[in-house]
Amino acid sequence: MKMLPGVGVFGTGSSARVLVPLLRAEGFTVEALWGKTEEEAKQLADEMNITFYTSRTDDVLLHQDVDLVCINIPPPLTRQISVKALGIGKNVVCEKAATSVDAFRMVTASRYYPQLMSLVGNVLRFLPAFVRMKQLIAEHYVGAVMICDARVYSGSLLSPNYGWICDELMGGGGLHTMGTYIVDLLTHLTGQKAEKMLMGGGVCSTVTLNFNMPGAFVHEVMVVGSAGRLVARGADLYGQKNSATQEELLLRDSLAVGTGLPEQGPQDVPLLYLKGMVYMVQALRQSFQGQGDRRTWDHTPVSMAASFEDGLYMQSVVDAIKRSSRSGEWEAVEVLTEEPDANQNLCEALQRNNLSTWAELNSGESEGGPRRTPPPVLIYSSDW
Repeated sequence: MKMLPGVGVFGTGSSARVLVPLLRAEGFTVEALWGKTEEEAKQLADEMNITFYTSRTDDVLLHQDVDLVCINIPPPLTRQISVKALGIGKNVVCEKAATSVDAFRMVTASRYYPQLMSLVGNVLRFLPAFVRMKQLIAEHYVGAVMICDARVYSGSLLSPNYGWICDELMGGGGLHTMGTYIVDLLTHLTGQKAEKMLMGGGVCSTVTLNFNMPGAFVHEVMVVGSAGRLVARGADLYGQKNSATQEELLLRDSLAVGTGLPEQGPQDVPLLYLKGMVYMVQALRQSFQGQGDRRTWDHTPVSMAASFEDGLYMQSVVDAIKRSSRSGEWEAVEVLTEEPDANQNLCEALQRNNLSTWAELNSGESEGGPRRTPPPVLIYSSDW
């Protein structure tokens, strides 16, 4: 009997708590669990009935029954584990990296081992609403694409304790946490990439991220063209031709989630992303099932997934947005093609420090000190 690969899960947060039961529901066996401390790993392993747990990376990667590695950990650790996993012959599905440098190194590793799965888990791509939206755009439902508009509203992403999500250099902040996936999604849907904060082909895109909106989570993506528009509200898809008087429901996502999931996980993961995780795991099962070897896989079921190259691109766009915010100028999107200067992060930190120094120098203005012209600022959470 041909079996699905054994899975090693890295992480003990909300995503991991959701992922483990979803994997099992599709027939995968979770063979190993990693936590940043032995205590965290043991706690979740006991809750999830996972026999093997550890805080040592190699113990999971070298586990003889682990052929697929799912990495759901803070971004600063993603590159190290994913690159090492590929190097010893493991398939990898992971979250995005912390920086463009890390993303570039992940791309380099994936090119060395093209036979292995190396996917970035942007679960939005797997939602039927976006699968159908991409098909309709290709079939010219909206005509020539002119405008993309996305809105994400939610409460604060911050926890009571200081962590990686509070630090830009560690991949924190709303722009990196959710904005990267929106950037990737719009390029996936339209086939156009951002060039200088404007998408190729003259397509104008606006992304609004607001994480100061307590209440219901809002996620809306609209693509407007010369012949009509498509709107994904949550997991449902609506469309309207220019000749129509009102929009029509094109796809309603009736997927029921929650069975077999722990209570803590789904509360921390928006329903839209929870559904996306369900569809992604289903696609993974279809990709591996029926293969002659537990490490081989079929590309077709996961053809909509984001590659490591896509991960590098989305990080490059975010970097350009940040540069634009600091300079006040339109900055070009520059995708790394070679290993950059090792002091890049230090240079970025010094640039931010210069802005702080400018503010301190101007603090004496009210006391008769010289007035200095402030550097221009672009609010990067609004437009890209």
